[in-house]
Amino acid sequence: MSGERRGPLAAALRLGLRLASCPYALGVRARNALFTRGWRTVHRAAVPVVSVGNLTLGGTGKTPCVEWVARFFRERGVQVTILSRGYGSSTGRNDEALVLEENLPDVPHLQGADRVALAATAVEELEAELLVLDDGFQHRRLHRDLDLVLIDATRPPECDFVFPRGTLREPASGVRRAGAVLLTRCDQVPAAELDRLRDWLGRRVPNVPVASTEHRPIDLVGGDGDTEPLELLRGQTVGAFCGIGNPGAFRHTLESLGATVAEFRTFPDHHAYTAEDVRALTHWATTLPDGAIIATTQKDWVKLRVPELGGQRLRAVRIGLHFRDGEGAVSDVLERVLTSDTA
Repeated sequence: MSGERRGPLAAALRLGLRLASCPYALGVRARNALFTRGWRTVHRAAVPVVSVGNLTLGGTGKTPCVEWVARFFRERGVQVTILSRGYGSSTGRNDEALVLEENLPDVPHLQGADRVALAATAVEELEAELLVLDDGFQHRRLHRDLDLVLIDATRPPECDFVFPRGTLREPASGVRRAGAVLLTRCDQVPAAELDRLRDWLGRRVPNVPVASTEHRPIDLVGGDGDTEPLELLRGQTVGAFCGIGNPGAFRHTLESLGATVAEFRTFPDHHAYTAEDVRALTHWATTLPDGAIIATTQKDWVKLRVPELGGQRLRAVRIGLHFRDGEGAVSDVLERVLTSDTA
């Protein structure tokens, strides 16, 4: 899919995936057209809805953005409820929900396949005044007053393909439905690549605000819930593990904090840790160099909830959304949601 592997076999496989993506893309276009033309019912909630979503499969950093949006409205005295599908968890809360509940204890979070029904529950039972739809760009059944679309700058859509040849959930032209675009992980690409991505967006959504953001670590969360400064990692040897959509981004974060990553283990995205996983990680921790710090992401930590591994304290890096530019324009768009007819 990445195009890095060369040779006749790799080329043939890519061609097969490209052919398989054609019916998928046609199906997605047809579905979008049905909603756009009003041939499929779009349900309107009794309160404004702001969707945070993306064009691609895998992680673009939606959770810190959802947290930022929810906090934006809470700071203005608005009662917010988050709605999400709950991918990656067959029972109970998934990792994103656990992180959001940890960081936003005053914001309810409802999960379920029927987000139209969830919206009604949020308004009628939780007295929500605004709904934040997590990963909702392709969920067309629920009307939204604003679509915030996240684009990972390290995976620009103009260089990508529709699934299964690439990671696009829908053709890149779908970005035209966006009310604002947030470029994420802008610190991980050269300025020239960011400029090309902005030019591409300027031709497709010329009147839509485009902001540049990055995910910055805030602090370290310990196994018992207390926090420690990030400086603890500087100059230290670290053994790290994670089960997220973009594990390379987590490794980059650790290295940017001055840590030397001696060992790095990855699990599938949304991995549900078992007792056997904990035993394996405990054994792995004992093989690390003396004095090594064990680090993971907050998404992994909220599912493990163990204070240590192999006698070493486990620490999670808590991440927040930071705007490099465009925060004012995005804030203006969000403010207008509150003054819309729905509000």
